[in-house]
Amino acid sequence: MDAQGRGRAENIDPADQWVLNPNTGDYELRLSPSAGQSAVPGPRRPSRSAPRPGARGRDGRRDERRDEQHGVPGQRRRRAPQPEAAGGRRKQKPKKSKGKKVLTWTGGVLAFVLVSGCAGAYLWYQHLNDNITSIPDDGAGTGGFSKDRAINILVMGTDKRTGKGNTKYGDKESVGHADTTILLHVSKDRTNATALSIPRDMITDIPDCPTTMEDGSKKTIPGSQDVRFNESLGQSERTPSCTMRTVTKITGIVPDHFMVADFNAVKTLSSAVGGVDVCLAKDIDDPDSHLKLSKGKHTIEGEDALAFVRTRHSVGTGGDLSRIELQQQFLSSLMRKLKSNDTLTNPKKMISLAEAGTDALSVDSKIADIMKLRDLGMELGKLDMKNLSFATVPVVDNPAEKITKATVVVNEAKADPLFAMMRADESLTEVKKKEKKEKAAIAARLKGSKADPSEVRVNVYNGSGKAGAAQTTLEWLQNSEGVLKSSQLGNAPSDMKKTTLEYAPDQADQARRLADIMGLPGSAMKPGKSEKNAQGLPAIKLTLGGDFKGAGVPISAPSKAPEGIQKVEADKTVCAK
Repeated sequence: MDAQGRGRAENIDPADQWVLNPNTGDYELRLSPSAGQSAVPGPRRPSRSAPRPGARGRDGRRDERRDEQHGVPGQRRRRAPQPEAAGGRRKQKPKKSKGKKVLTWTGGVLAFVLVSGCAGAYLWYQHLNDNITSIPDDGAGTGGFSKDRAINILVMGTDKRTGKGNTKYGDKESVGHADTTILLHVSKDRTNATALSIPRDMITDIPDCPTTMEDGSKKTIPGSQDVRFNESLGQSERTPSCTMRTVTKITGIVPDHFMVADFNAVKTLSSAVGGVDVCLAKDIDDPDSHLKLSKGKHTIEGEDALAFVRTRHSVGTGGDLSRIELQQQFLSSLMRKLKSNDTLTNPKKMISLAEAGTDALSVDSKIADIMKLRDLGMELGKLDMKNLSFATVPVVDNPAEKITKATVVVNEAKADPLFAMMRADESLTEVKKKEKKEKAAIAARLKGSKADPSEVRVNVYNGSGKAGAAQTTLEWLQNSEGVLKSSQLGNAPSDMKKTTLEYAPDQADQARRLADIMGLPGSAMKPGKSEKNAQGLPAIKLTLGGDFKGAGVPISAPSKAPEGIQKVEADKTVCAK
């Protein structure tokens, strides 16, 4: 009988039978309270070609070798006495910190608060796998996250009234919208992360979206101009892949994956951790969200938790931007609860999270598998909470609306630097980043003497995909920056994502000067060899890439967030006003 069945047969909660083994760091299933009972490790994915564990031979006896291959102990044998090491004691392997092993095992549940339970899939692999709803990404993502680069996950909350008890919130026939949208960016070295909220009432353009329909057929859904961002999901048959494309168009960041949660996600996840701690700076009685709480600290779950994240009229300015701040405070608190020892060392809560997370979420087809979600979660679990910042796309009131003020538009002066920081892995918090030899070497390329602009000889190529980019750059260099020995040699052999500057060792001073003029990061500088210019003289080679924004516009990202952007640090407790 399996763990779940045995627990029910004996009127014992299956979660109570999972015990942390301090020697291995794994949770193990104790099938009997008797001291002699062996432990069964958490389920692993079995090999399709391997013999079935527990199979019996022709003589009717269990094949213990097969059992051991599958992690199922066979009959115990008495071990021969082991020789003692010098000093009369056996030599023991050093033990890892128990807390560290627990964090490692549970790293999966820290993927992000809305996907928390998914990565705890060691417990019931097939059962949890069956819980997952998969939706095609239609080629809108990168094709999958990688352990050696930054990770970008688009988390969407739909206001579709599916699930038990949710029709009472009105508009029960709606196909839903992108009601809450967060782009989670985790840096390549996993030292910092930014969770960027995108206002649902922000006016934007939605691109054409190639889409796989429910019946498996494919069609391209026409784009829309000057519409609310929330129409990128649900409306006109748009799926999450269309929201992905819209976010890429806005931020320049291509998400690796998406995850969609409904109202039940907030209710079930908050209950699974035993409630979420929130703080109010005033009494709230909101008839629209049905939230009624007094000033001070509270622990909320279920319907109260959903009411909290839906509240807007009773906090801040009473609009969606105030609701976003409330949601960020709630998510920060929920993440702190997830990372607390009270959750990480409690198998019952971990199982509840796994059930709640997989049941309430829909994910893209590239990670619609428990083991892939676990791998993703283990990567994201490396992040320190103090280095996670929640921010909101900077916006201003829509100038086209003179009276209602119901929508907003992107504040490009603040949004563009913020997007550039995320693309460049720049943290919004003060983080002591991991120093690596590679980073130090790249930074060193910008240090040293610089040639006078009049001595810089450079050939400019256009690999940006933007017509005329090389010519406008050439004119700017010659007329505005004094780089007179410059030539424009047309298009590069192919388009490039990044701008590069290749130079020979004896041209490093010229390259540093040009990098300074162009605002290039050290990573753009490529030591190599020179080429000849139109006069047959050695010249450095500048190839404009997709990150080129225009002549005179720095390519390197700012190291400090723009002043005045809305931001919440995940390790800080904030009281809603």
